[in-house]
Amino acid sequence: MPTARDIMTSNVSCVREQDDLRTAARQMAELGVGSLPICGVDNRLRGMLTDRDIVVKVLAQGRDPGSVTAGELAQGEAVTIGADDDAAEILRTMGQHKVRRLPVIDGRELVGIVAVADVARSLPERPVGDLIEAISERA
Repeated sequence: MPTARDIMTSNVSCVREQDDLRTAARQMAELGVGSLPICGVDNRLRGMLTDRDIVVKVLAQGRDPGSVTAGELAQGEAVTIGADDDAAEILRTMGQHKVRRLPVIDGRELVGIVAVADVARSLPERPVGDLIEAISERA
């Protein structure tokens, strides 16, 4: 069974926790992604920022994205997966936490991201279908 390291997207860009959300949104647009890891000055993972976070937690609330930092939206500890964890663990973690992307950690270093699409390309249809169903359910 493939590991996170086998199927992840490496060379991940981070948004810095001190960057404002206008900067983060530009970075997402340039990279063509809908989420970015939030990294501290020590390069440690602080959380994940999604385009939906920017819309719902900032724009819809009438806040100025130029005055809100990515770090302000980092909530608690990010859900991650170890680089050597297998695909079954990836499925379990995504399903349990209802997330579509998992930062991949090797020790304390962010080494990649595993998305549902990465898992879908690597595994048979049934486990992926079960995952999509699990993360799509509303609590």
